[in-house]
Amino acid sequence: MKYDVKSENAEEFINHEEILRTIEFGKENAHNRDMIEEILEKAKDAKGLTHKEAFVLLSCEEEDLNEKMFNLAKELKLRFYGNRIVLFAPLYLSNYCVNGCVYCPYHAKNKQIPRKKLTQEEIKKEVIALQDMGHKRLALETGEDPINNPIEYVLESIKTIYSIHHKNGDIRRVNVNIAATTIENYRKLKEVGIGTYILFQETYNKKDYERLHPTGPKHDYRYHTEAMDRAQLGGIDDVGCGVLFGLENYKYDFIGLLMHAEHLEARFGVGPHTISVPRIRPADDIDPNDFDNSINDDIFAKIVACIRIAVPYTGMIISTRESKKTRQRVLELGISQISGGSKTSVGGYDEDLEEDNGGEQFDLADTRTLDEIVDWLISMGHIPSFCTACYRKGRTGDRFMSLVKKGEIGNICSPNAMMTLQEYLCDYASDKTREDGEKLIQKMIPTIKNETIREKTRGWLEDIKQGKRDIRI
Repeated sequence: MKYDVKSENAEEFINHEEILRTIEFGKENAHNRDMIEEILEKAKDAKGLTHKEAFVLLSCEEEDLNEKMFNLAKELKLRFYGNRIVLFAPLYLSNYCVNGCVYCPYHAKNKQIPRKKLTQEEIKKEVIALQDMGHKRLALETGEDPINNPIEYVLESIKTIYSIHHKNGDIRRVNVNIAATTIENYRKLKEVGIGTYILFQETYNKKDYERLHPTGPKHDYRYHTEAMDRAQLGGIDDVGCGVLFGLENYKYDFIGLLMHAEHLEARFGVGPHTISVPRIRPADDIDPNDFDNSINDDIFAKIVACIRIAVPYTGMIISTRESKKTRQRVLELGISQISGGSKTSVGGYDEDLEEDNGGEQFDLADTRTLDEIVDWLISMGHIPSFCTACYRKGRTGDRFMSLVKKGEIGNICSPNAMMTLQEYLCDYASDKTREDGEKLIQKMIPTIKNETIREKTRGWLEDIKQGKRDIRI
């Protein structure tokens, strides 16, 4: 098949032959200093790179140029996202699944794992537990099972989540990570107010994809890979992509991921709102050593940096799959969102449900509490942000990207981040976190460039201390 970035056919916009050509091109130019320096110079304009240019950077074997690349990634991260780090938590609704994914313990043939599906009352308990931690943003997760987890169950669950207001807690944004579905179902998700629709590709290599998904609806490579197109056609303009690094050749999937971003930009005028970079982890009846494509921390850091340079406006997510050490390393290279205090089991947050939680989807490498992670971020000079303002103000899709590209996000996101942090400090923080956070906020207020917004922010922060909540620009 031919390569066509605007095609509706997944095998044309994620073209196998083009990926192989790109891999060979990167190999040939791993020491081409002139080309690499030219690409780095182009990247400074922050208009992004093609998949081929980005892969040349990933292939670079010149140590001093790699250092330049890492420094540029840090610069671009600060330019567009500042020192804000958005926090969220996954909420697992059900581990019933009809697929046969060989890397996931939810696969249909696994008879060891106890199956569980939350009732609406159990969802309320989970959400209250998350609210009591201080979370405002959730990523809803569920296995694919048309009988146990139909779209109606997902829609009802989202409505339940948004309806719960406990003390000063409420969930203000529900992102959804469910299986590929129809345009009609994406419209329904849009109507109930989801934030971002997230779907990981796992691998873009069609042959390997089909081998890793031998049975179930997910076996259909094209239907899965074209899901983001259907989501856009269904009105969801914030979509999140990702691959599971360690399953297959990271070079192939790095290129495929960027080709997918290029396709969405070319066809719909806006690329992915977020890109996630999970690595495979141990889990019930799953051993990562069964997959011989694992990547070390140095390659992982380079992947993060190259994605940040290639798509400078896109949010990047790293979860508690990764250790504190790894997360700290990649935060400055491009990551803008992290999970905190996470549980990857159905019913993992509420104490009454915890003993019968269906087992974790994967082992966590970072098991710290949300408060510990908030204080850790503060200690490094990051602003922990629970902000959901853009989504609720209608700044999604191309409207959000336009603000980012114009550099206006700094006058919006930084004040919003400080105000949501102030809420957290007042309502949930430990004494140490509260003290550290107050000092950071006072240090960061003068960095707001717009004088009017800066002074208004001072007033809003005082309003929050006096009991007002959900102030946002």
